Amino acid sequence: MQQPLENESIVLVFTLSGLNEMKGKRFVFFSLTALYYPLIVLCNVTIIYTVISHKKLHEPMYVFICNLCVNGLFGTSGFYPKFMYDLLSQYHVISYAGCLIQIFVIYSSVLCDFTTLTVMAYDRYVAICRPLEYNSIMTNQRVLECILFCWLSPFFCMCVGIVLTSRLTLCGYTIEKLYCENWSVVKLSCFSTTVNNVIGYVIILIYFGHAILIFCSYIYLVEKCRKSIEGMHKFIQTCVPHLLALLNVTAALLFDVLYTRYGSKSLPQDLRNFMALEFLLIPPILNPLIYGLNLKRLRKEVMRLLFKKEVEISD
Repeated sequence: MQQPLENESIVLVFTLSGLNEMKGKRFVFFSLTALYYPLIVLCNVTIIYTVISHKKLHEPMYVFICNLCVNGLFGTSGFYPKFMYDLLSQYHVISYAGCLIQIFVIYSSVLCDFTTLTVMAYDRYVAICRPLEYNSIMTNQRVLECILFCWLSPFFCMCVGIVLTSRLTLCGYTIEKLYCENWSVVKLSCFSTTVNNVIGYVIILIYFGHAILIFCSYIYLVEKCRKSIEGMHKFIQTCVPHLLALLNVTAALLFDVLYTRYGSKSLPQDLRNFMALEFLLIPPILNPLIYGLNLKRLRKEVMRLLFKKEVEISD
């Protein structure tokens, strides 16, 4: 029978120490965040509203883009409001339950990015390689199944991770980041975290496997499309933005995983904060811009919405 440790206790509140060295710059960061977060919301809501309000955009590709933007709003809502509050607060704390909720929201959103990009790759494969069968394959029911897959599989993975984390007895309460992150909580455990480690690596491998699968599918699509000018044009117009979004979110998550598990504490705090925030800063704003500016039909409708007039855009 294990003996209780002297510093073992029931943790009710965590301290977020990532802002400790930013005290002199907090109002500057608050001002920048107060501008940047509404911009993220505006860009994503614009794409969502445009797709929903125009029937000719009610196609699988645009529905998946809309889902990507909804997910961007979901993930950022788990970080930016709390971050802005902390920038103005003297004490940077978060409740135990609030910490687990923040972990669930932020990281299920990241995983949802991968699943959404995966179903988008499948959609592009069918559109380019099996165009005559596209409408019979990508039915409304299939699209709904894809959307459910995008959300339910990340939710399940994160629920497993949260349950495993919640069973741990903790010997500390300081998280050296700007927000709650699963591995940072697990590291505070008094006892073995082998199960958490194994499950964590399995989830990471599964979702990086998604990325590898998508890259392989695009290599195949390039081989298929290079024989046809029309096919190559379709690939460049619809798949290149998807590939950019995939590179963006993969690099951002890889950055976070490597930093969290193997990052050096000798690095300056500002640099460590940026490395931890990269996937919350870049993908949520870049995704709507990539698709909104590059896809002609979507770009045209966005311009109409913004300027309230017919905008003719040449090919």
